[in-house]
Amino acid sequence: MESIWSQGCQIRAREPLSGDLECEVAVVGAGMAGVLIAHALQEAGHQVVVLEANRTGSGQTGNTTAKVTAQHGLIYEKLIRTLGKDRARQYGQAHQAAIQAYRDLIRKERIDCGWQDCSAYVYGKDREQLQGEAEAAASLGLPAVFTRDLPPWLPAEGAVRFDHQGQFHPLQFLRAVSGRVTIYENTPVQIAEGDLLYTTRGKVRAEHIVFACHYPFVNVPGLYFARMHQTRSYVLALEHVPRLDGMFIGVGPDSISLRNHGDLLLLGGGGHRTGENPEGGRYDFLRQVAGAWFPGSREVAHWSAQDCMTPDGAAYIGPFAPSRPHWYVATGFQKWGMTASMVSALVLRDLIDGKQSPYGEVFDPGRLEAGLLPGLAKEGGPAVKGIMKQVFQRPKLQADQLPAGHGGIVKLDGKKAGAYRDENGDLYPVATRCPHLGCQLAWNPDEKSWDCPCHGSRFDCRGELLSGPAQRGICHGNG
Repeated sequence: MESIWSQGCQIRAREPLSGDLECEVAVVGAGMAGVLIAHALQEAGHQVVVLEANRTGSGQTGNTTAKVTAQHGLIYEKLIRTLGKDRARQYGQAHQAAIQAYRDLIRKERIDCGWQDCSAYVYGKDREQLQGEAEAAASLGLPAVFTRDLPPWLPAEGAVRFDHQGQFHPLQFLRAVSGRVTIYENTPVQIAEGDLLYTTRGKVRAEHIVFACHYPFVNVPGLYFARMHQTRSYVLALEHVPRLDGMFIGVGPDSISLRNHGDLLLLGGGGHRTGENPEGGRYDFLRQVAGAWFPGSREVAHWSAQDCMTPDGAAYIGPFAPSRPHWYVATGFQKWGMTASMVSALVLRDLIDGKQSPYGEVFDPGRLEAGLLPGLAKEGGPAVKGIMKQVFQRPKLQADQLPAGHGGIVKLDGKKAGAYRDENGDLYPVATRCPHLGCQLAWNPDEKSWDCPCHGSRFDCRGELLSGPAQRGICHGNG
C-alpha cells in the first residue's frame, strides 16, 4: 500500500538521458539525499546532474515517517563511549545544523511542506538509563533534558526530550527542491569505472561522482556490503486519534514510533533485519498496539520502509574509497534519513568544494572502527568469505501444498525452489539466490516479497526487482 505521502503528492516526471553527457558532478539517486546534495552543490556554483533509476522520490523517501531531528534514540552515551566526545559532538552538531538548514531553505524558497517545529522524545521504562542519555547529550551542547511529562497512556517511566526539532511532508518538500535540479529519470546506472557512469541510456563522464542511491551497488572498492545490513520497519496511518505534542520513539526491540500529520497519527514499529520475518505479523502487531492505546482509531493506510545500518551508529558520508579520490558516498542513515540527507548535503558540498567539513571525521567512510569485519586487512580479504552462507528458511511444503496468496521455499519437482501462489491458484516459481552475491532469499509474508538477509535486496512475489543492491530480478531460471 502507498504511504500517505505518495498518495497525496505527485512530482513531475523527467525525461531519461538521451545519449552521452559530460558534467562536473554526477549524483546517482534522486531521493532526498541525492536531490539535497545536488541542490547544495548547485548553489555553491557547481554544474550537477542527477541520474535516477526510476522516479524522483520513488525509493525510501516516500516511506519515511519524516522526522527531522538530532534525537536518534539512546545514541549519545554510546557514541561518547565508543567514538569519543569530539566525534559524538560532531554527530550531534551536524544533525542540529541540518535541522536549521531545512528551516532556512524552506523559508528562502517559500516551500509549502507542512513544516512544524516540535520536540522529539525517546521514552522508556529505565529511568536511570534515560537520565544518563539526557546528561550525555546535554554535555555535547544538545537541547536535551529528562522529563516525566508524557501522555498518560504511554508505557514509560520517563523520556529524553530534544526541543526545537521538526517534522514535515517529505515529498512536498522534495517536489519543490527537485524542481531546481537537473534530473534524468528512468536512467539506471549499471557500471561505474573511473570518471564514467554507464547507464542504459548512455554514458556520463563526471569530475566527481556521488553515490546517493540508498545502498551502493558497487561492491569493490568500498566493501559497503560487508559494513552494513538493512532493516525493515512498518507504519500505520490512523484517524480518530488524539493530537500529540511532539514526536516519540520508544526504547527496545518492540518500540513504537509516533507522530502526527494533520488529523492522522503515524504509528510505526515492528522492525526486523531484512530477510528475517518468516512468520510475518508485523502489521498485526501494530494494529494490536493501536487498538490498545487508541480504541476508537481507524487505519487509513499502511506501508513499510527499509534502512541501512552501520555497526557504530554513524552514517557513511564522504570519500567512497581511497582508490577512488573523486567518488563520494552517502549511506547508512540508521532510520534517520531525512536529517542525514541534509547532513550529507552539508558534508559533501564542503568536500567537493575542497574544504574541510567540520563534521567530516565522524562520518568518514574510511574509519576502520566503523565495522570492517574482523581480520579484513584489505579490500577483498578473507573475512568476506562465507558471508553469503546464511540461510534463514528451510523447505516445509510441497509446491501443491502452498496456499493461495502465500509464498515460501518449497519442493518443486523434487528440488528446493521459491514459489508464490496467487489468489487464482497460479504458481510463480523463482530462483532462491539473490543475484547480488548469492545469498539465500527468504519470504516476507507481510510484504509478499522475497528479501535478502545478507544485504537487503528485495524482489516482488514474481521475482521482479524492488530494491538493491541487486540490479536484476530473480525470475525462475534468471538468478
